[in-house]
Parts: sequence; structure tokens; C-alpha cells
Amino acid sequence: MTPEQLMRAALAAAEEVRGTTSPNPWVGCAIACTDGAVVTGATQPPGGAHAERMALSALGSRSSGAVVAVTLEPCNHQGRTPACVDALVAAGVRTVYVGTTDPDPRVNGSGIAALRAHGIEVLVGVLRDQVELQLAPYLHHRRTGRPFVVLKLAATLDGRTASPDGSSQWITSAQARADVHRLRALSDAVLVGAGTVRTDNPSLTVRDAPGRSPRRIVLGAASATAAVQPCDQLTGPLEEVLTRLGSEGVLQLLVEGGATVAADFHRQHLVDRYVLYFAPALMGGDDGSPLFRGIGAPTVRDLWRGRIVSVEQIGPDLRIELEP
Repeated sequence: MTPEQLMRAALAAAEEVRGTTSPNPWVGCAIACTDGAVVTGATQPPGGAHAERMALSALGSRSSGAVVAVTLEPCNHQGRTPACVDALVAAGVRTVYVGTTDPDPRVNGSGIAALRAHGIEVLVGVLRDQVELQLAPYLHHRRTGRPFVVLKLAATLDGRTASPDGSSQWITSAQARADVHRLRALSDAVLVGAGTVRTDNPSLTVRDAPGRSPRRIVLGAASATAAVQPCDQLTGPLEEVLTRLGSEGVLQLLVEGGATVAADFHRQHLVDRYVLYFAPALMGGDDGSPLFRGIGAPTVRDLWRGRIVSVEQIGPDLRIELEP
């Protein structure tokens, strides 16, 4: 197999455990042994084995001379589990392909150096762009100490999130809502403003997709009888909120609104990924609620411009991902 083929197998293994390993990274490993067999493994929930050890255990006694692809640099320190570098060295593997280095200060190149010191060939950067896209929340958290912020917005094609009477359920389809639940399941926490709690009384749980419900955060105060309870009620500057959540192990934060909170995150350049759902519907006027409240760009020269990452049809709706 080529390095790219083996890394794609590792990426697929990692995708299977996305949403189950946090605050540890969701890492995949694929191993090709000398007889042509390929096995894969992925990181288990906290306290469980890492991807390399899972794949080695599936390989058994055929590890000598094997070629390994792992999406993230193998760890070289004792944490809740033994170092993966030691397992690879003991297994007698010949070559290790690494998708990207681990910015965690406990690793940060030391795993690669240790493998090479034991005579193992290491090639770094195989399918790096795909790997770093998959691991974006983890890498961002380790580099900044803050969560990777995903801002979710849903609107009509003319950019309205609610009608003049305040009603907004439901602008988008059941399929789009299920996709949002999938986003929640991939996030460690979900955040809304107190105004959204009062108006919509959301529960913010995962119901229409597999996976766990995230920790629920309200900016401001929520009634004791609100559907979002139990939740954490936070106040203060958004940067301080993010720093706190990062220190508490939140790798990905899903911000679901409303328009004032969305505008605050946007204007302070705190959003790492925008996920917009557009329904094939038109409000037909300017009296409905916009995506963002407040003052926007004063001129076309001052428009915020990003990069479209993906465009996908979800049922009748359009899902667009943007990044700064």
C-alpha cells in the first residue's frame, strides 16, 4: 500500500470514534504487515488504549517489519496509558507514517525523535491537510488553550432566522435538525444566550443522532425550570469564558445563538468554523430577525470574508461551512 492509502485507512478508523475520546484526540492507526494484511485501531474513551496499541493488538505476532500509519504523532510519555512509542519499538515495526505532529508540550516532536532514535523510519505529513481538518478542535485547543468554536446558524434564503412575531420553529427541515444533533454529539459543550432560553426554551440535547449530549452553557441566567437545566450559567467577557472552558477540557464548543450572541462571537473574531443551514424559503421582507443583531460592516471594503469549506444538501436544505 502507498503511504496515502494506509493513512486513509487510519483516517477512517479515527472517524469511527469521533465524539467518544475527548478530551483526548480521536486518532486512527492502520498497520500493513509483511504478509499484506492490514489492521486498524482507534483511540478508546479516556483511560482506554490509544490507536497504536489497539491496532497492534489486532495485528498480534505479525508486527515485525510492519508499516504503520497514524494520524497524530505517537506519544512518548506515560499518562493514563503507557507511551505508544514504546509499543511501536517493542513490536519491531519498520516504518511509521505520521499525519501531523502533536502540539501538546508533552509530545511536540519527541515521539518522532524517539522513533528515529530506535532506527525506525518516520515520514511526517502524509495527508496532513485531511488529518488536520479531522483533528482541528484538538490541535486548536492544544495551541491556544481555548475551545474550537463552531457557530451554527439557520435561516431562510434571504437571511431571516425568525418571523416578526418571534416564531422560528421550524425554518429548516427535520434532516437539518438531525444534522445539528450530530454536531452537538461531536461537541464537548453547547452554548446559547439567556434570551434564546427565554424565547425558545431549548433542551440542547442529542436526540435525533447517535452520541452523547454535550455540556450545556448559558450566557446569563436561566430559570430553574428551563428545559436546558442542568446547565452552567456563565457571565463575563467571551474570551474569559473560552479560556475557562478550555481549561476544563472543552475541545469543541458549539454556539447555537441567538442573533446577539452570534454577533458577539463573530465581531470579536472568536469563531473558528461557521455552519449555516439555509431553507428553500423566503421571509420576503426586512422585519424578520437577521442572522446577526447590531451594526454590521459600514462599507463593502469592510465585509468579513472567509473560505467556503464545504457545501452540501441536507434534505431540502443547504448546509454551508465557512472558516476565517
